Amino acid sequence: MSDVTVTLPDGSELSVPEGSSVEDVAYEIGPGLGADTVAGVVNGDLVDKHDEVTDGDRLVIVTDDSEEYLRVLRHSAAHVFAQALQRLHPEAKLTIGPPTDDGFYYDVTGVDLDEDDLAAIEAEMEEIIEADYDIERVERPREEALALYEDNEYKREILETEAAGEETVSFYVQDDWQDLCQGPHIESTGEIGAVKLLNVSSSYWRGDEDNDTLTRVHGTAFESEADLESFLERREEAKERDHRKIGQEMNLFSVPDHSPGCVHFHPNGMTIRRELEEYIRGKNDELGYEEVWTPELNKAELWKPTGHYETFTEHGEMFNWEQDDTEYGLKPMNCANHSHVYDEAPRSYRDLPVRLSEFGTCYRNEQSGELSGLLRVRGFTQDDGHAFLRRDQLADELLEHIRVVEDIYDTFGLEVLYKLETKGEDAIGSDELWADATDALRNALETEGLDYEVEDGEAAFYGPKIGLDARDALGREWTVGTIQVDFNIPDRLELSYVGEDNADHQPVMIHRALLGSMERFMGVLIEHFKGNFPTWLAPEQVRVLPISDDQLGYAHRVRNELDEFRVEVDDRDWTIGRKIRAGHDDRVPYMLVVGGTEAEAGTVSVRDRFENEADEVPVETFREHLASEVQERTLEPNFVK
Repeated sequence: MSDVTVTLPDGSELSVPEGSSVEDVAYEIGPGLGADTVAGVVNGDLVDKHDEVTDGDRLVIVTDDSEEYLRVLRHSAAHVFAQALQRLHPEAKLTIGPPTDDGFYYDVTGVDLDEDDLAAIEAEMEEIIEADYDIERVERPREEALALYEDNEYKREILETEAAGEETVSFYVQDDWQDLCQGPHIESTGEIGAVKLLNVSSSYWRGDEDNDTLTRVHGTAFESEADLESFLERREEAKERDHRKIGQEMNLFSVPDHSPGCVHFHPNGMTIRRELEEYIRGKNDELGYEEVWTPELNKAELWKPTGHYETFTEHGEMFNWEQDDTEYGLKPMNCANHSHVYDEAPRSYRDLPVRLSEFGTCYRNEQSGELSGLLRVRGFTQDDGHAFLRRDQLADELLEHIRVVEDIYDTFGLEVLYKLETKGEDAIGSDELWADATDALRNALETEGLDYEVEDGEAAFYGPKIGLDARDALGREWTVGTIQVDFNIPDRLELSYVGEDNADHQPVMIHRALLGSMERFMGVLIEHFKGNFPTWLAPEQVRVLPISDDQLGYAHRVRNELDEFRVEVDDRDWTIGRKIRAGHDDRVPYMLVVGGTEAEAGTVSVRDRFENEADEVPVETFREHLASEVQERTLEPNFVK
């Protein structure tokens, strides 16, 4: 029997006999690690500890101290849910039940469930956990599995597609219950320290709205009750920060029924959006971009050479139609249009880099059930940009982009997380070009001394990228911007420039979106700030509160002295206490209280959203502070007399 070699996380290699499992490798490393092994990560995929490794695999051993352990535990919690459900409702038909970042879900049919049913199912789950049943993996012949699921067309479809050609398939058994599953799972149900069912919703089989409608039960699980309680507290806080709720309260946006997945920005929301656009325009100026505009409607032929047409139509993501024997579409991305602008004129090596930016509106046909406020839409505007450059300019260009990105996210108080996404199965172009592009991104990150995660196989089909994730005030991570290096689209579109040698050369292309989409980024900001925007972003920056009608004239004069800012006068026939409460509820950064004393002295009493107060402040003093705070884009009101 020959050996196979696996690569461990520290880059070292280990040779083990052919046919060795993840657990066998762990024992080779050390008996303690072998005994603690729960699962493995092979080439980025979470697998059962009994799965075999093959030559060249990259392997991470998963123990109960590993980050991946919670995902394994939650997968087992999904099975505990399914077992409990079928104890109470034997007629329930199971489909799939994977773990998620926050917990798990299980899609079922054949049973009518609502929120009122969850308590009874959860109680049954607790009994299964208390019983501490062993969870055993059993291999069965595929034909036997098909016979077991004679009345379950969903499991049969899995066996006939994903498991087609397999002689055996794996089941996981606990007590007298079993489920078709690839795993991995924990050793016993008793390892689940705490579990909670969260809600019931609808879903479609395989995520396709043309398929059967299923019932999806969401839940979560943790190693301890304390961890569960912390999660539930964060979840309640997340509900309070829901951008859809705050967006309605602050009159920022709406998503009309007549245009599902496309957003109406109301005047308050448009104020924020314009401020973001102007901020990014300034950053584009720093980077040397020139702004363009390209049409949303194009002939589909535009996207065929690049491979985008095939990719987007294959997954049903493009809005396209036939007209006058010609196929048209709404653009799903901007890069083909920007490439066309580049190619409109002859280019010399002296002209490069050519940098084109656009707040370009794109459309993608997302599933109806996946649409969510500003975070998941069909129509979106990217702060997009494409730089066309020589290879010798690539390293410096990437460093400049990364430095600007760090500054941008710091401005919003967001921690940026870098993810290097590498070549996937659908990649076009040569391995050599992919390696060059990936090395360029990696070198830029390491030159800046930045930590990053490698996400194997997650790149776009045309080139590797640095994915930018933002960690918000609750510690949640949001996928936002991107920086990509692309050798392939310039080749497919035959883009060129004349080099110093008077020969034609192919430029390198950088695709980048600093914020991502304006819609999604605004949704993230609303939740991050809980609607309490920094003064420079706030739709209403200052509200002047006259104590009585006698001070209305003075209140308007104060507003006029601050006319370069967004200032309103509250002239309602309310008490000053009620006006102050309303200002807090409306999330106004500053309130200026004016009564008879202030009117006589030409001053204001300043209150910020934290209820800090300063009396007898000259209007000019406050105006100068406000101008500084807006110009510097400070995160919080910070007036000190």
